[in-house]
Amino acid sequence: MEEKLAKEKEVLDYLNISRTTLWRLKKEGLPIVKVGNSYRYEIEDVKEWIAKEENVTYQNQNKIISTEIQNDTENPILTHISGENETDLNNNERIIQEYPISLVYLLEHNQKYLQKIFDAETIKKLAQSLANYDDLGLTNAKIVKIFSFEYLKLLKEQHQQETRPDTYNPDLQRFINQPNNAIRVVWGNCLDILKQMESESIQLMVTSPPYYNARDYSQWENIDLYLEDMRQIIRESWRVLDNHRVWVWNVGDIFDNDRKVTKSVWGKRRIPLGAYFIKIFEEEGFEFVDDIMWDKGEVESKRFMNGGMDYPFYQYPMNCYEHILIFHKHRLDNTKIPCPVCGSLNVNGNTQSEIGVQSWECKNEKCFIRSPNNRGKRFSLRTNMMQYWFDEDKNNVIEKSVQNKWRRDIVPFSPVIKVNSKGENILGHSAPFPEDIPEMAIKYFSYAGEKVLDPFGGSFTTPIVARNLHRTGIGIELNKEMYREAILRKIRSSQNLFGSEGNLFDEF
Repeated sequence: MEEKLAKEKEVLDYLNISRTTLWRLKKEGLPIVKVGNSYRYEIEDVKEWIAKEENVTYQNQNKIISTEIQNDTENPILTHISGENETDLNNNERIIQEYPISLVYLLEHNQKYLQKIFDAETIKKLAQSLANYDDLGLTNAKIVKIFSFEYLKLLKEQHQQETRPDTYNPDLQRFINQPNNAIRVVWGNCLDILKQMESESIQLMVTSPPYYNARDYSQWENIDLYLEDMRQIIRESWRVLDNHRVWVWNVGDIFDNDRKVTKSVWGKRRIPLGAYFIKIFEEEGFEFVDDIMWDKGEVESKRFMNGGMDYPFYQYPMNCYEHILIFHKHRLDNTKIPCPVCGSLNVNGNTQSEIGVQSWECKNEKCFIRSPNNRGKRFSLRTNMMQYWFDEDKNNVIEKSVQNKWRRDIVPFSPVIKVNSKGENILGHSAPFPEDIPEMAIKYFSYAGEKVLDPFGGSFTTPIVARNLHRTGIGIELNKEMYREAILRKIRSSQNLFGSEGNLFDEF
């Protein structure tokens, strides 16, 4: 009789399952025979036991399959074992058929986890939100996406309530959140405005800040006071920018007097604003990601000629570049998030995939994706955002021409020409922003429908480009009296890009 018994490896190969799954089946009563210090299996007894048991679950080619056994001819598990019709259904199709998901199921399945995260009123609110959807006929992936969206929305609301500043202005937030595609023009000091905004309510920030003492409207007593003002704005922007999102900061190094030692002309020097801002952003919690160099092309100045002094120490290149600094915000959040594959909150904290990004592993044994070692799907809120949120919307597709243009970290394109042949400023602003930068930033770091903010609105290039790319464009500008007419004229002239549907802009 012992010669007819199969060893463990033979059973694993025969059933095409992992050791972990075999161990679980043994705990459920799979018939075994102890021979000395090891175990053996009678294959016919194993097949008979599987056929009699209901809701037997085991792993097949790294996928979880659950089925109610009816008889040998109708049982997909036994069909696969016997080799009959093995290719009729691929693993994924079996999973979809045998582990159907609904919004009601996910709400019930996750109930004990939800109770640890939300109060009863919030769980009721989640149930009401899910009840607004008709999930009949939807794919599992779509149902999981709906559940995750509503869950994360409540999670964000909870965080916003906990971090809402005393200066919060609900009227401003309603203005920003209004359901139209108009450009939001907000007048005021950007630090004061940021302090009135909801936490994590903006998905992308793009700007070129006022340069130190470069214009009449941007004067500081010394470089330290300038950098401290910028620091306060950057600090507040950390709260307002959504988690795992991006700040794009365009700035150039300048030649000026930092006025820390003297105000005399001999105090002028090269001031590396790019380096200073990288340091400030890092100290305020952001992660420095990249420094893309904007090559502004051939300069018109002849200062590099140095009066014809063709000797050492007289030669200095002209400044023809600016920094496009890329920063990430990563606020570590240890609150469970649903598995993007099966929607379960039965997940364990895995590790941090990078500083501030919590990684999770799905522990739901019915999940559709398992590793060869029977490990669950690993994911984070950031990877979910990158892999599952774009919906194949054509407005999220980045053209190859844009990708090719920005494939290197030194990118040549011309600055904005603001003065015509008559010496007139045709744009009405002394420091206009080229569309190339916000176009790249918006296409690379946001999805259609999301909110893009420029806290130093200036000529409002960023909000205009955002609207053109089907995002909500928001700009804050301090100098209403000086620039309102020029800004609104530029927005109106842009309607050739957008068409005439809806309001072009609203003011607050």
